[in-house]
Amino acid sequence: MTTGIDSTPPASAGAQNGVTPRRTLRVAVVNGSPNEKSKTMGLVDVVLQTLARVLADDGVTIESARIDTYRLGPAFTGAHEREGVAPEIEAALRRAEQADLLIAATPVFRGSYTGLFKHFFDLVDQYALANKPVLLTATGGGEHHALVLEHALRPLFGFFQSLTVPVAVFASAGDFDGTTLLTPRVHGRIEMAITDVRELLVARATVT
Repeated sequence: MTTGIDSTPPASAGAQNGVTPRRTLRVAVVNGSPNEKSKTMGLVDVVLQTLARVLADDGVTIESARIDTYRLGPAFTGAHEREGVAPEIEAALRRAEQADLLIAATPVFRGSYTGLFKHFFDLVDQYALANKPVLLTATGGGEHHALVLEHALRPLFGFFQSLTVPVAVFASAGDFDGTTLLTPRVHGRIEMAITDVRELLVARATVT
């Protein structure tokens, strides 16, 4: 899935015409939900929309790739180590490792992230996410599930030495109409999370 398709001329042409070069931020979403339509991805959709809007003023376009762990199949669930994984699994892992920003998205199961979500990161190279910005997002049945952000997700990416965005985002079932996020408070938190690291994201974007 790609959003914000950039139709701006190449950077060299823009520079020759005195136009500020456009930049592209590569965003990878690792989706731990087991369902095609989910509140988790409803939350991520708002994150991506907000990200595109906030960075547009800086001339940054968003290019997003969504990795649905439940779609990766037996070649993924049966993999015990990175070496020798199927080409499509290797491609998914590299999309996450090479992104400028990683969005970690999971529903809360049994007080933590889903098993498929954890298995994906069990296969990610130990040092590939070092110093990479990671925005933590989660959904759950009630507000008490928000603890997953600090008690499970942040320690996981601490292991990878990632730059987890200071403001993490949680939404409970009551914040949605179906899979559509409604609550202004959650929208505001998303805005805050992105605005806090806006300069960092602009700096990581690639000139196109």
